[in-house]
Amino acid sequence: MKLIFMGTPDFSVPALDALVAAGHEVATVYTQPPRPAGRGKKDRPSPIQQRAEILGLPVRHPVSLKSAEAQKDFAALKADLAVVVAYGLLLPQAILDAPARGCLNIHASLLPRWRGAAPIHRAVLAGDTETGICIMQMEAGLDTGPVLLRRPTPIQADDTTASLHDRLSAIGGEAIVETLLQLDQLTPVPQPEDGVTYAQKIDKAEAQIDWTRPAAEVDRQIRGLSPFPGAWCMIDGERVKFLNSRLADGSGAPGEVLAGLTIGCGDGAVEVTLAQRQGKRAMAPQDFLNGITLPRYLT
Repeated sequence: MKLIFMGTPDFSVPALDALVAAGHEVATVYTQPPRPAGRGKKDRPSPIQQRAEILGLPVRHPVSLKSAEAQKDFAALKADLAVVVAYGLLLPQAILDAPARGCLNIHASLLPRWRGAAPIHRAVLAGDTETGICIMQMEAGLDTGPVLLRRPTPIQADDTTASLHDRLSAIGGEAIVETLLQLDQLTPVPQPEDGVTYAQKIDKAEAQIDWTRPAAEVDRQIRGLSPFPGAWCMIDGERVKFLNSRLADGSGAPGEVLAGLTIGCGDGAVEVTLAQRQGKRAMAPQDFLNGITLPRYLT
């Protein structure tokens, strides 16, 4: 097929690679414009732009797709289909209608659960035991379109948002190739009205750890906010991020350091397995504890 690919972050890269490897013609790649990044705040192209240029694909990064000119340029590509994954711009109806067979979205949840911006984070934070990839026909509503293909995957007790992100990204690449291969045989299934939830964008205010909460919730907060923005607490006036954890035996007062990096919670305890001080790399507990003296209680 002749495709337009629309994506921006690392999550989108395996899908682009898979489509190219499968022999589809990617006429143009749309992505977000380069943004200031790094210490020098120099404009840095998105991961998709970087990958597209390596693959020798033409790239466009309009600020908006609302103008008549942008929509005309898009329609002039005369694509069979557009594949959209974490693009970052709303698509006007004229864009959705331009490809001959419409636009397909690779969404990182089992719709209708976790429509919206942060489905991976929210699934871990909520304690879901399963998530997955849906290939969805796009329409004007927010992730409301009928689903062509579902690929579930369990959420393990040691999964972080980072590990789940990478797994779902790979599944998304496989699923979109499979969908295009069977496109004429697949039946779009409307999403049920029951079970709709919205994955609101993560707010940094959610990242401070409240040790009075049950250990299961603190553990999910640590894993669900890893690597970004990173759940944190204060240790002797320094903000320290905890990036992985597991439930632990024992109990104590909320915030009490029981042993090593095992911390008491409102109910039960968690063992932190990856920690990061400001300006330093993430470290395993033994390395982390070599450079810091923990107080009796964390706040």
